[in-house]
Amino acid sequence: MSINLKNKKEIVKKYGANEKDTGSAAVQIAMMSKKIAELTEHLKTNQKDFATKRGLLMMVGKRKRLLAYVKSQNLDEYRDLIKKLKIRG
Repeated sequence: MSINLKNKKEIVKKYGANEKDTGSAAVQIAMMSKKIAELTEHLKTNQKDFATKRGLLMMVGKRKRLLAYVKSQNLDEYRDLIKKLKIRG
């Protein structure tokens, strides 16, 4: 259910400035999006897993705050990130 090392390296390579750029907002948002997708699939089969549901909602909130930060800093990067991750329509 968690992101393995191979997937993490691919995400950092794709969204980060370099291979050691794990802390940038874009990389954090991409990793959260991957984990949110995994948790959503988990909750489709386990509707009564309320602890996971709470964690998912907290993660969605944190991703929303990070996206707002990226939007305030660089609007073009925000739009590109939304398009790459297919977060909004």
